[in-house]
Amino acid sequence: MNEWTLIEQLKQGDQTAFRQIVETWQDLVYNTAIGIVQNAEDAEDVAQEVFVQVYESIDGFKGESKLSTWLYRITLSKAMDHLRRKKRKKRFAFVRSLFGENNEATIHPPDFNHPGVLMDNKETAATLFTALSQLPENQRIAFTLHKIEGLSYQEVSEVMGTTVSSVESLMHRAKNNLKKNLENYYRESD
Repeated sequence: MNEWTLIEQLKQGDQTAFRQIVETWQDLVYNTAIGIVQNAEDAEDVAQEVFVQVYESIDGFKGESKLSTWLYRITLSKAMDHLRRKKRKKRFAFVRSLFGENNEATIHPPDFNHPGVLMDNKETAATLFTALSQLPENQRIAFTLHKIEGLSYQEVSEVMGTTVSSVESLMHRAKNNLKKNLENYYRESD
């Protein structure tokens, strides 16, 4: 069954079509989410939010882009919202700790667990993802989509709603910033 048939069936409220959409695109959504949020449990929450939004807003999908492009956009939006909520909670917890309710700040390194990373590479990958998390939002999104998800610059531009030259520029700046972040990290850990 092609994706347009599934979309039309889902618009009619067909649960089987929804199940097939979830099964077909759950890995894409989860892997994109974990590339941004860097935590398996959070990525699962984001994926669930994505598919709830797909179900609720499928009538708004006009077919001007591929379904996968629409899913990437929703996933990135949900993942970035999730990170913003999490940062607010951490800031609040940190501020509370300054006032004596708790003597420790609740800021922890990311719980890193990406399905594409072998066990012996987890520490290196966690270092990379920590450096990646320090990038400005648009650079982080472009880098994640291109280098981790394997999308072409053209596909990244469609997902981000920008031009290919903007993606090239974001990637160039992301690589330079990552290089600086990683050099600083290894200089400090020596």
